Amino acid sequence: MTPIEYLKLQAKNLHKDFKTQTSSFDPKLRRNVYDYDPKFFKFDLLVDDFNINEENFKLGNALHVIAKLCGLDKWSDFSKASPAKIELSFLLYDNMDRVSVRDWVDYLSRIETENKVKLDDEFKLQIFTDVFLEGEQDIYYDDYRLSKDEDIEIEWGKDDSVSSVPTTKISSLPLNKDDREEFITAANQAFERVFERIEPENPELTRSLWDAEKFIDEDVLTPDMLPIDRNYALSLIDSFSVGYVIQLAAQADDQALNLN
Repeated sequence: MTPIEYLKLQAKNLHKDFKTQTSSFDPKLRRNVYDYDPKFFKFDLLVDDFNINEENFKLGNALHVIAKLCGLDKWSDFSKASPAKIELSFLLYDNMDRVSVRDWVDYLSRIETENKVKLDDEFKLQIFTDVFLEGEQDIYYDDYRLSKDEDIEIEWGKDDSVSSVPTTKISSLPLNKDDREEFITAANQAFERVFERIEPENPELTRSLWDAEKFIDEDVLTPDMLPIDRNYALSLIDSFSVGYVIQLAAQADDQALNLN
């Protein structure tokens, strides 16, 4: 099942919940009030938060609500969305109990405004997975679903093959010469990828602040992380470089202001 097919199914389920509606007249309010016996969504909560018209709620309206839960303005936005944006939209829906759309939008707006950058869809997806999904969960949000699908087979689904080959562990620091060279090379490559995407306002100053060795020693690998799988440690470079390089760009902007 593709993400779009899955989300269409959720819209159909939402519409089914609406069809469980029963009504009665409230003399004090002088209007009809509605009750539901939903199986998929907390329909009453959605009515309040999304101003649902309980007298005229069609499948198209259900699609619109699902799109909103995915961080989009309307369902038709999917038709022109990049693969990265579709995946990000799906992840926002799937993790609505961990990340609110409002908080996510505010976070992106703050990054783009403070650093004077425009993030592309792939970079946004990387930030979401690295920053929001990998960290420990302290705050939980209202989940509009009555139950959550734990194992969803989607188009870009997980790799079911599990390697039986044991992986190398890093058990002590500093890294040996060969490992250190590989980690520094990976760090410089990650820097270039992030640097190209954020297009810093002061590129030369930002580059002057970059120190791959310092990044590896202080932000990627620390003694409290040991022992750690070597390949996993390498993967952290991409994850940690996003916020790190954005911070360097912000520092460069501050330095440029002071010089002027």
